[in-house]
Amino acid sequence: MSSTEVPSANAPDNSGGPDRVWSVDEHLDDVLGAIQPLEPIELQLPDAQGCVLVEDVTVPLALPPFDNSSMDGYAVRVADITGASAEFPAVLTVIGDVAAGFGGAQEINVGPGEAARIMTGAPLPPGAEAVVPVEWTDGGSGGGPATTMRAAGTHPDDSTGEVRVHRPAEARAYVRAAGSDVKAGDTALAAGTVLGPPQIGLLAAIGRPSVLVRPRPRVVVMSTGSELVQPGEKLEAGQIYDSNSFTLTAAARAAGAIAYRVGAVTDDADELRATIEDQLVRADLLITTGGVSVGAYDVVKEALASVADEDEPGSGVDFRKLAMQPGKPQGFGSIGPDHTPLLALPGNPVSSYVSFELFVRPVIRALMGLQDVHRTTVRAELEASEPLTSPAGKRQFLRATYDADAGTVTPVGGSGSHLIAALAHADSLLVVPEDTTAVEPGTEVEVVLLTQ
Repeated sequence: MSSTEVPSANAPDNSGGPDRVWSVDEHLDDVLGAIQPLEPIELQLPDAQGCVLVEDVTVPLALPPFDNSSMDGYAVRVADITGASAEFPAVLTVIGDVAAGFGGAQEINVGPGEAARIMTGAPLPPGAEAVVPVEWTDGGSGGGPATTMRAAGTHPDDSTGEVRVHRPAEARAYVRAAGSDVKAGDTALAAGTVLGPPQIGLLAAIGRPSVLVRPRPRVVVMSTGSELVQPGEKLEAGQIYDSNSFTLTAAARAAGAIAYRVGAVTDDADELRATIEDQLVRADLLITTGGVSVGAYDVVKEALASVADEDEPGSGVDFRKLAMQPGKPQGFGSIGPDHTPLLALPGNPVSSYVSFELFVRPVIRALMGLQDVHRTTVRAELEASEPLTSPAGKRQFLRATYDADAGTVTPVGGSGSHLIAALAHADSLLVVPEDTTAVEPGTEVEVVLLTQ
């Protein structure tokens, strides 16, 4: 079980110049080296979802802030219900109600032989040591075990009179202690935390209306090509539906960005330049797909070849060839007065998506200020009916399905960069290194997980 390696002479040409062939790692390092996280801003909680905290958040008050009941029932003293049973219940005098949000709980002092009706979340009144659920009592009805607590509005006498308790309880039973969740001074959330629904809820619970975060990057995605038609429109001869802009917009949102999809732009350099300039106002990152190869109508290269700012060294877009399959042609640089980063991806559907996963997704995560910007990679055993072949000197990324339980990975579809159906059924990318031309079944390979 082995792979076939080729001599190092097939390594990328690193001599520089327009004919240079970049390795995947070199291109990624160059791209990420030019990206700085977005500046922090203060956002209200509803707007902060999906953003990354810039600073630690400290708990200003304990949660819960007071001892409270975890059940609807009766606040009691333990000694008064010791030995209680259905045959010989403890009979207690009810002295009042304590509801959630009731500010007068301190005025209801539970003394010997007394109990107070208490609702879930209500503060434990002075003198009480435990809570017995209403199901352990007769609910003040004088009959058998209760199944629910009757409403105070329809049965006002239930807050007075007597209650029979059929079971004993230990001290602190069904009592949520003050500070049992978090204590004042604790770190609620650390800097670098991505704010999801539970984190937003915690911030609200400790009284924070807003937080300092790095905002979600605004990503504009546009396809190029006169052959592209929007889904739902009629196809004419030689036309195809635009799928890349939908795929990449969805991928950008899944990565954490606020993504905007622009309808396909025709093969006209002036129109493309104008469209890009119009989109700069709402973009922290621009993604184009198509028009970066060597064809006569590859207008992205034509449109962006001379957009460098002469006052800003290194600005402009550099088009390069990478030692990878799919995704050989790539473009990267910055444009506009704010030097907005732009990544120009190839137009074949699989090439564009693989390029997004390898290069664009890390950029989005870096703009968010995340430390770990890459997908999870694992090692797995190749499960295939025949050896895989790979071009010498290129790192190949094959669509695949990963079985975590079996520790295996299986290719899906062929290696063609137009085979989008296979991509829809893949959950990972199988990686064949540059120096390997054949991989035998059973060989351990690197796998990029597209779901983690």
